[in-house]
Amino acid sequence: MEPSACFRPVSMLRNVPWGLICGQGRSRAPFSARAWYQMLLKEGDSGKPLADGSGGVSLLGPARPLSRQALIKLLEASVVHRDGALVAISKPPGLSVAGKPDDMTLVSLLPDLSQKLGLSQDVQVIKAPGKESSGLVLLSDCQSTIRQFQEFYAKCNKARRPVATYCAVTTRVPADSEGEIRTGLKLIRKEDSELVVPVASPSRGSLQRREVKDTRTHYKVLDSQDQCALVQLQPLTAFPCQLLVHLTLILSPALGDHVHSSRVGTVLGEPFLLPPESTPPRTQVLDEALLCKLGLKQLQVHRLPLHLHLHQLLLPTATSSASSTVLTAPPPPFFLQTLSLLGLRLATEETRQRHPEPLPRPGKTRACPRKVGTVA
Repeated sequence: MEPSACFRPVSMLRNVPWGLICGQGRSRAPFSARAWYQMLLKEGDSGKPLADGSGGVSLLGPARPLSRQALIKLLEASVVHRDGALVAISKPPGLSVAGKPDDMTLVSLLPDLSQKLGLSQDVQVIKAPGKESSGLVLLSDCQSTIRQFQEFYAKCNKARRPVATYCAVTTRVPADSEGEIRTGLKLIRKEDSELVVPVASPSRGSLQRREVKDTRTHYKVLDSQDQCALVQLQPLTAFPCQLLVHLTLILSPALGDHVHSSRVGTVLGEPFLLPPESTPPRTQVLDEALLCKLGLKQLQVHRLPLHLHLHQLLLPTATSSASSTVLTAPPPPFFLQTLSLLGLRLATEETRQRHPEPLPRPGKTRACPRKVGTVA
């Protein structure tokens, strides 16, 4: 396919230390990740930041939702890269990409945001993380660029080549330092909401009828201290809440997961899975040692944002449909502050490879257990 006139090659972001600069756009001042989150907290009236070594960064999210104008201002300041028809922003946690017509979503904000960014009203979301996750969002108002990206991601998906790399802080250390999680996932109706639950051995019929989807995620423990870990996740399939559910299956829920973490119970310090159908979502319960390290009380945990960040995306280049480059956005300050408090280290870009490849396939994959227990 010939390069489009409205598509220009996306160069690799300049390598910079994590937590200092999130990215650099054309004709824009460099975007400060710290200023981005301070704006979020100020507009949301989050209260005083944590004391004692917090560095002025609060681990808690805003106490109330941001207004429409505040969100547009925040997203305008969140541009991390701009090259031709492609714009990348770093989405804050808690903002859904799409939803009901009356919901405050990224899609509902696009008309005003596109005007602020000098884009046409035809701007579309190419790639984005889930509502509670933070990280990279790709936008474009050029149909040729959008098609080229969609075709590239479709080819990667067919070849089982991961295009997204997430980092997560988990409340436990996975038993294996590296591996693949594979299980069926399906949506069930629970009261007034939908929940994603694993299906250990889906039938061929349920897969063909698309009632269940076979899902896969590569994971690798980047660092661990005591009972916490920094985990890299590369999904090979796409399903709502896939990464969060997969983390519970290896008994290592993400910090700030107030929906699925309750599925991991503990008896005498040993974790085990609870049936998701009988385990309703609730505020995550953290042990005293972890609360102490974070400087939090359990009553504050409901405002702890999800520590799951989309920080790298593969992008196609205009010169070749087979070649690619990597776009990176460091985690927000609350994420980095958590790493500091827990003694976890995230390597700088200088130590990372230019092209993320699939993690080596271990001899054994982890799947959803056939039988899980309950607490008496």
